[in-house]
Amino acid sequence: MAVLPAAMTLLEAAKLGDETAFEILLRPLLDPGYRLAGGMLQDHQAAQDAVQEAAFKAWRKLRQLRDGSDMRPWFLGIVANECRSIRRSRWTSVVTLLAPADADTPPTDSVLSRMQLRKALRALDEKKRLALVLHWYLDLPLEEIADITGASVHAVEGQIQRGMHELRQRMEGQRG
Repeated sequence: MAVLPAAMTLLEAAKLGDETAFEILLRPLLDPGYRLAGGMLQDHQAAQDAVQEAAFKAWRKLRQLRDGSDMRPWFLGIVANECRSIRRSRWTSVVTLLAPADADTPPTDSVLSRMQLRKALRALDEKKRLALVLHWYLDLPLEEIADITGASVHAVEGQIQRGMHELRQRMEGQRG
């Protein structure tokens, strides 16, 4: 990494093409990105692919990030968009259908509960699922979720409440 002028920030350096500065900025965002993608896609490999693609897109679009803006909501928004693209992809459904079932290991109750929760979460519409994943998996405040999703704080609150209500109903329906 080249020596930066004292007044230059990491973001300014990254915008000028400094890959090391970009990596320093991106590193703390990768774990929340993986958790978001994992929660949305429910597939470890697809989540890794989504975050990798989001990081590449963030590098290409870094100049679009306004000075003074927080990089986390901007990057997580890119991850969320990438997850939406993957879910819309026809190949996701084909790969899911072709994935072999692991019949050798009997699932325990906790594994079954997690599987039921994932299934119920996947059944939610995208806006509710995204709001819930950002709120519960990443523990983000409502204001930041609103920044990421482009919705108002009030809309995010409603999505979380309706999503939780629907999730509870789906979980109770799976037990019954």
